[in-house]
Amino acid sequence: MNLFVVLTGMTTTLAVAMVVGPPMIRRLMDQAVVPGLNGNHPYERAFRVATGLSVVIALGVSALATITLSWFLGRRAHSSAADLSLAASAVADGRYDIRVSSPGLGKEFDVVAAAFNTMAARLGAVEEARRQMLADLAHEIRTPVSVLEAYMEALEDGVRQLDAETIVTLRQQTGRLARFSVDATALAMAEQEPSAIDARWIELSVTIGAAIDAFTPRYSANAVSLSSEVSPALPQVWADPERLGQVLANLLDNALRHTRAGDDVAVSAVQRRDSVVITVSDSGDGVAPEHLPRLFDRFYRVDTARDRDRGGAGIGLSITKALVEAHGGRIAVHSQGPGAGCTFTVVLPIGAGCSLTAPLAAGAAQVDGPISGSKRIVEKVG
Repeated sequence: MNLFVVLTGMTTTLAVAMVVGPPMIRRLMDQAVVPGLNGNHPYERAFRVATGLSVVIALGVSALATITLSWFLGRRAHSSAADLSLAASAVADGRYDIRVSSPGLGKEFDVVAAAFNTMAARLGAVEEARRQMLADLAHEIRTPVSVLEAYMEALEDGVRQLDAETIVTLRQQTGRLARFSVDATALAMAEQEPSAIDARWIELSVTIGAAIDAFTPRYSANAVSLSSEVSPALPQVWADPERLGQVLANLLDNALRHTRAGDDVAVSAVQRRDSVVITVSDSGDGVAPEHLPRLFDRFYRVDTARDRDRGGAGIGLSITKALVEAHGGRIAVHSQGPGAGCTFTVVLPIGAGCSLTAPLAAGAAQVDGPISGSKRIVEKVG
């Protein structure tokens, strides 16, 4: 193809030079040197020959340079494409650590190389998350099953009796398995079936109040103070009250598991432009900055041993994030570090025109700063 283009250019240049050149020199010579020239004059013949030779030599040199440059660039492009093909094959074989270098052939090639490297890095992260998830799944199932198996063997061998203490232990482990199954099912439904959201206009203050009332006994039993701060002018929101109640329940349960006697947990809600901002803040354990980006990952725990002892499967916040995004909203978490508590911020659109099936972009802006400008209604519990 490149050779055809070069030959076409050479032929066109030669034809134009031979057609335009002689009449031009004849006109100039007729005006300035020898009037009355015709096509057989020696000057014109000499000019025609000189022009032809000059054009042929120039085209030959140009063709050689063009072919050499085309061969060089084509070889580099072919080498870059071959490297990209080999890298793609390596990624298909599971080698997600492979990267391609920029070929230096222009911005477009650099963009392709950068996009490939980004894709490989993200696939590697997904694969690592998958492996970690399988390991966590195995651990979550293995621990209660091992306890149940040990107790069953002890009962069969007569080492233990089926007394009240043994029954409580068995029920705790079966309850842990059942709770894990329910949580895993809830996460799958929230992530794969966002269309199951049964949205309608609801009074958000009523939903928040119901969540507060449901958790009041547990907070009181643990001597943790629970307060709510809801704007009296809070508008209705287009949401599924059951799913939104599940979001609040997960956040309140998470706050309770990471606070101790004497700590405080506060729930607030206020309108901010075309959204409602709900925050759940606690003065408990807090989270180190390096853990914040992964806090909503499945089965991720900041303190693995402690969370398992308290019964968490590590997917409550994943369910919360999926449900919030299914409502067209977003959720963020802030913490100043260990011992400084956590603040979870949920932003929900007010109008029914928002999509309830497509979550917002991952890089959506977070909501920062204190909530102000509204009349406060404070309810203390515990």
